[in-house]
Amino acid sequence: MTNVCKILMLVENGAVPKDSRVWPEACALRDMGCQVSVICPRESPRYAEPYICLEGIHIYRYRLPVSETSSAAYMLEYGISVLMTFLLSLKVLFLHGFDVIHAANPPDLFFLIGAFYRLLGKKFVFDQHDLTPELFLVKSGGRMKLIYRLLLFCEWCTYRTAHIVITTNASQQRKAIERGGCALDKVFVVRNGPDLLRMKPTIPEPVLKAGRRYLLAYVGVMAAQDGLEYALYALHQLVHERGRRDILLVLMGEGDAVPTLQALTRQLELDEYVRFTGWLEHPEMLRYLTVADMGLSPDPKNGLNEYSTMVKVLIYMALGKPIVAFDLPETRVSAQEAALYAQPNRVEDFADKIAMLLDDEEMRTCMGAYGRRRMEEALNWEQSKHQLLLAYKALLPRRF
Repeated sequence: MTNVCKILMLVENGAVPKDSRVWPEACALRDMGCQVSVICPRESPRYAEPYICLEGIHIYRYRLPVSETSSAAYMLEYGISVLMTFLLSLKVLFLHGFDVIHAANPPDLFFLIGAFYRLLGKKFVFDQHDLTPELFLVKSGGRMKLIYRLLLFCEWCTYRTAHIVITTNASQQRKAIERGGCALDKVFVVRNGPDLLRMKPTIPEPVLKAGRRYLLAYVGVMAAQDGLEYALYALHQLVHERGRRDILLVLMGEGDAVPTLQALTRQLELDEYVRFTGWLEHPEMLRYLTVADMGLSPDPKNGLNEYSTMVKVLIYMALGKPIVAFDLPETRVSAQEAALYAQPNRVEDFADKIAMLLDDEEMRTCMGAYGRRRMEEALNWEQSKHQLLLAYKALLPRRF
């Protein structure tokens, strides 16, 4: 680069550095020689500082109202987030300066900030993590189509405001081209490949299996779209209908569906077979995944997940764990032969695939090795960083 490029990253859907996509991107841009600032919400108690400079990256955080699941609560949250993000962006502009706004979604409202700064000659990058209109349909149960159409409009505005668009996979890239009217050379795929240097097994601790022979693992968000109820119903079949008492399911993560899932666990009489750990720091997660016999990806077919790359699938593969998942297009693209695929939304078939893997150690070993090899050859973060650099070269050819 001829001079330092200054980048301001915006994220509403999680705190940084906790966010598993924004933080690696921020670090990659820093390593490319950029000055990076981030604006995001606070999360207590670990990510509550209003400002911190972490590993050379300036992080500014704002408070959001207590999370609720109603549409009115989401609208209030998003409105406050846009206002607070804009006010903090002025602070960053005067304290550090920036040439590029790199905005992650959801929500698809940061185009309002991007449009303002375009008037001042700044570049705007739309980093599309999820298809927000489809996400809303899942969370609302298909109701409130007027809001869905409004979200489609906001998504279109974001596409049109952006100088370039970054997506997590080819399915989302096609949406940007077909639904957003973006030119092919404007849309770049930067996958969520994990850093393999951080994805290494620890010393095995069999005690984490709580006396059971097999450990099933789930890592990630626990929201309506993630389908954890399918995993619980499948476990109920295995334990109470097929008589397996040798299984423990550990659920690592958090989300607004946790209270419902805990109630379902009690209803299905699975308390002694399920462990909710909450959100774990990376070393703790590795402890459980080291001794896990397989990873579960129960994300159902729902009009959203078909277009989504599941980070948990990549994490399982990086740790050499075989996977049971519903047969969704992007999950197949990622896992290929590292997973057994159940018919979408069929609990019985999901349970069948778990049982098949439990009873075949050689299959588990081969599938796990295939997944790790695929991560090393094609899906690791080093590959994704290269795509991120190409995107920024297209955005600022004289600066990279």
